[in-house]
Amino acid sequence: MTAKIMEKVEQAYIRKDRPEFRVGDTVSVIMRIVEGEKERTQAFSGTVISRKGKGTNEMFTVRRIVNNEGVERIFPLNSPQVLNVKVVRSGRVRRAKLYYLRDRLGKAVRLRDKHKHLISESAESAAEVTTAEA
Repeated sequence: MTAKIMEKVEQAYIRKDRPEFRVGDTVSVIMRIVEGEKERTQAFSGTVISRKGKGTNEMFTVRRIVNNEGVERIFPLNSPQVLNVKVVRSGRVRRAKLYYLRDRLGKAVRLRDKHKHLISESAESAAEVTTAEA
């Protein structure tokens, strides 16, 4: 009974413009930062290494490397402080949590591009069609 009531109350706070992204994607999170009287926007870009929770409690963790030091930040998905989440690049991963990236440095942190293999497959099939026609 109380779970149904809580779910109805939470519906008012869930964003309607929820961004579509997955674990492994490289994203740029645009945040609203309030410092005293002033307000500004700031971007934090990196790789999404986890998503957890559901409803108003849904969070995602973004990791990036700054000065050879790993920096992670956890963002609430439905927060009004998170203005926008732009997907810069889609990564191809086979895990729900990418915590193993914490132990890696340099080029080992890179993930395979999701769309790269799709483009090469379509180019190969187009090449097969043109050779079959000739």
